[in-house]
Amino acid sequence: MSKEQNEGRQRMVLHRIAGVMALGVACVLPLTHTGTAHAAGDPYWVGVTGPLSGQDAQYGEQWKRGFDLALEQINANGGINGHPLNYDFEDSRSDPRQAVAIAQKFVDDKRILLELGDLSSGASMAASPIYQRAGLVQFGFTNSHPDFTKGGDYMWSTAISQAEEQPLLASYVTKGLGFKKIAVLYLNTDWGRTSKDIFAKAAAEDGAQVVAAEGYQPNEKDFRATLTRVKSASPDSLVLISYYSDGAQIVRQARASGVHEPIAAVGSVYSPKFLDLGGDAVNGVYTESNFFPGDPRPEVQSFVQRYRAKYNAEPDTFAARAYDAMTLAAEVIRRYGPTRSGVHDGFAKIDNVPSVIFGKFRFDPQTRRVAGAKNLDLVVKDGKFALWDGKGAPRAQ
Repeated sequence: MSKEQNEGRQRMVLHRIAGVMALGVACVLPLTHTGTAHAAGDPYWVGVTGPLSGQDAQYGEQWKRGFDLALEQINANGGINGHPLNYDFEDSRSDPRQAVAIAQKFVDDKRILLELGDLSSGASMAASPIYQRAGLVQFGFTNSHPDFTKGGDYMWSTAISQAEEQPLLASYVTKGLGFKKIAVLYLNTDWGRTSKDIFAKAAAEDGAQVVAAEGYQPNEKDFRATLTRVKSASPDSLVLISYYSDGAQIVRQARASGVHEPIAAVGSVYSPKFLDLGGDAVNGVYTESNFFPGDPRPEVQSFVQRYRAKYNAEPDTFAARAYDAMTLAAEVIRRYGPTRSGVHDGFAKIDNVPSVIFGKFRFDPQTRRVAGAKNLDLVVKDGKFALWDGKGAPRAQ
């Protein structure tokens, strides 16, 4: 072998040794599930999918307030083991097609450790297969559709499912308020239709009857014709399966049209904006919520006071849910590591995390939803939400 050949072979061996050593060093770096290393002080990232424009933009804005308040506290206390936590909020308009496109973006972005959202169950469920295949947790913290968490073991939610929430509402209005002949107005979406069906079944089991059920479109503004059809069924009460914006409009138009029967609504109307939009017309409306600013628990009062100080406004359920979701995400990353696989394992194991809504987080590993969630029975009184006093609803005159 010539000297040149021998030197060439030596160089080749040295290059191979260097490559093996580099690989060994790389193997001890903290890697995410997708292979991204986090240098000291680099931020950890969460992806958020939700509406920042369109008809549901107000809910996305409430989310942002809750997220920002949570991050303010998390990062002021050193972040997550010295790493600040940030989020990338992509505007889906709560449209399933946009949610799918954003899901693909997030799974391809190696920084994203988990996803929060979407607002509606329909938008989230359209994107679920993408997150499941990629191994990225989809934390649909407002998704109450019973089938959302059935999409795979990467789907988790802190929302009470419709299968649990609607029987609670049915019990409140039938056993508590004495509703017997109920007219239901429901948002004609997958969420609204499913809620209506579950509510009607539960109300029947409680001895009441749904005498009319009218759906309306998400962009609908004039409900007078619908209310006329409902009134012809001679109900003794109305139940709204609505969000706070459309719910307030329905109540205003109902009262202006001479509909005086008592009205109850699902917990999605629980927001100071429902009071602002509905004015005097919403006095006497019954609803439920698992968040109430008057709750004396220290964690609730701390959140409410900081929210008021930062935004000069009252927090609603959407802000509280977002605050809790970001707090939980941070704690999962802190305890189980800044990797997609660590986050997935962490959601199955996490417990004893302080929560504004639930007191402490504890997931049911079978349903991948919060275990033991309950609602508070509320009524609008003198322009404010108040705890229900236990009295039946006054009959229409």
